[in-house]
Amino acid sequence: MSSQPDTAPVPRTDPPLVADEITMLRSFIDFYRATIRLQCDGLTPDQLRTPHPPATMTLAGMLKHLAYVEDVWFNVRLAGNEPAPPWDTVDWSADGDWDWHSALTDTPEQLTSLFDGAVETSERILGAVLAETPAPGTDALDRIAAREGRGGQISLRWILVHMVEEYSRHAGHADLLREALDGATDL
Repeated sequence: MSSQPDTAPVPRTDPPLVADEITMLRSFIDFYRATIRLQCDGLTPDQLRTPHPPATMTLAGMLKHLAYVEDVWFNVRLAGNEPAPPWDTVDWSADGDWDWHSALTDTPEQLTSLFDGAVETSERILGAVLAETPAPGTDALDRIAAREGRGGQISLRWILVHMVEEYSRHAGHADLLREALDGATDL
């Protein structure tokens, strides 16, 4: 019944109770990334595309949206790169919610691959940034992103905290969507 390419359950590790700030933030992001994947795991293409009215949000759209979020904050803002495919060709002025809408025609494998690839790229970029020696009198989280966001300069700390917020918010949405689809509440 599973339409996902995975054969093993999606691993999820609880964040540590005591850790340095970087480890704590990264652990929470990883936990919520895995939560989203678990909420989507084993669902049919139709289930991934099913909203919970009156909302139009779907788990398919959420996977694609979060892949986009990964690209925007790590690849574009933090590293200063141009958007990766498919984001580089999107006409956002024609459809500001293209990520959510276009996901309805993608296969579960395409969505999972896009999401997992975006996470891998984000982790590679973040690892490279954290490997750099911070400026004197600062720590790695004080690093200013290559591109501004939200109307001004942003720090790596802000990006990581924002990603915790973004993922935790959508993990709550995913909990509700999954329960409405098949009653699952223990993921």
